[in-house]
Amino acid sequence: MTAPAPATPTVSAARTARLVGDVAASRPAYRALADALRLAVADGRIPVGTRLPSERDLTGPLGVSRTTVTRAYDVLRESGYLTSRRGSGSVATLPSAPLRRGTGGLYPADVAEGVIDLTCAATRAPAGVVEAYERAVERLPSYLSGAGYLTHGVPDLREAIAQRYRDRGLPTSADDVLVTSGAVAGLGVVARALMRPGDRVVVEDPTYPNTVDALRAAGARLRPLVVDPDGWDLDEAERTVEAAAGRAAVLIPDFHNPTGALMPDEQRARLARALTAAGTTPVVDETIAEIDLDGGPPVLPFAAHAAAAVTIGSASKSHWGGLRTGWVRAPRGALRPLVEARVSGDLGAPVLEQLVLAELMQRSPGLTPERRDDLVAARAALVAALADTLPEVRCLVPRGGLSLWCELPADLSSTALAAAAEDEGLLVAAGPRFAVDGGLDRWLRLPHVLPPASMVEAVHRLARAAGRVRSGRTVARRGTRARPRRPLVA
Repeated sequence: MTAPAPATPTVSAARTARLVGDVAASRPAYRALADALRLAVADGRIPVGTRLPSERDLTGPLGVSRTTVTRAYDVLRESGYLTSRRGSGSVATLPSAPLRRGTGGLYPADVAEGVIDLTCAATRAPAGVVEAYERAVERLPSYLSGAGYLTHGVPDLREAIAQRYRDRGLPTSADDVLVTSGAVAGLGVVARALMRPGDRVVVEDPTYPNTVDALRAAGARLRPLVVDPDGWDLDEAERTVEAAAGRAAVLIPDFHNPTGALMPDEQRARLARALTAAGTTPVVDETIAEIDLDGGPPVLPFAAHAAAAVTIGSASKSHWGGLRTGWVRAPRGALRPLVEARVSGDLGAPVLEQLVLAELMQRSPGLTPERRDDLVAARAALVAALADTLPEVRCLVPRGGLSLWCELPADLSSTALAAAAEDEGLLVAAGPRFAVDGGLDRWLRLPHVLPPASMVEAVHRLARAAGRVRSGRTVARRGTRARPRRPLVA
């Protein structure tokens, strides 16, 4: 039996009014309303394909006449930001077609000397990695008598991961942990185990680009759940989850990539209840959960509120991406389907790197104090340089995470800025790369993962790039040649 087509996603009149703000006193009010809605669509706060409230429903929350709303909608239709569809009402669109996710999120395979690369929100290897490899090599002979296919993972590492969950308040056994070759590989395992082509999957917007790519490759039909720069609108999230009735929902509640937002416990519990009621399995990406830079009240893992949640973790941010080691934590007794799905892709992560990570986690389960100090200093340098050099760029400074989610002024597009920045020897990822279905071109992710002096220089190059965009000088300098490219991975 063919599954019914999902209903068109909607945005409530209450949220629309919050996004638009007070336009009743503007003259003309319809133009102010049209401009505010256009920005909300372009920035992805109203995702493409979402049905807007009817003219009648919007008049009360906004305090304007129906004629004002009707004229504003007419302006949006004429400019390509709204389309009327039979049975679907007024649906948000973008004027450029076909929809594209920005620059493609690519960066050079071999970064030239002198180029500052801020496309990757990851850090260098911490002190002690060489020593950890040496100790791991000493332990390696005890594994050489076997075939080396440890499908579940090295027992010591699985226990160390389980202990970390227990320390964070989530009872976990080593038997609940499957070691994978990184978080993206872990998501692939989960997708094969839980999803089938055509399944509806809720995914945050904006979100980590490789998540969207992996889910689309699995044949999922994506339903965006908007994350504002300061976090989640739970009223709207509940509406989205209920309307989507998805097979799964992929979430990043811990220092969300790219916004850096941290979901409080009460919101986790509320969203978990909504997902349970909808029959939707939470798939929780905890890759950045350990990057708590300022400290504060601890939050429980999302799975502490949702017994059915499947959690994906990785050592790439907390320790080092070169280890290519991650894991999946399954609900109690539910690991077998994940193992069966895993063997269709690979038979196990490299043993040596698992032993190295086990050694590193003995020293520090998460971020080391030295690495935390480095990241705090880099973030402070980036924030100060932006304030001094590009004060028109606005961003919230989150409690943790590895990047700032920056809102550009109206005369700058992140796609154009990223292109111009490359000519200044700076590589950045434009906002559309993090969008599910387009938009976000006034947003730019700036990781703070380099030494303070490099962060300051990066902002100076970004300022020069902004000048090039504003003056129309965005063509590559003479002698610049095309560089080989590969997908954005972090």
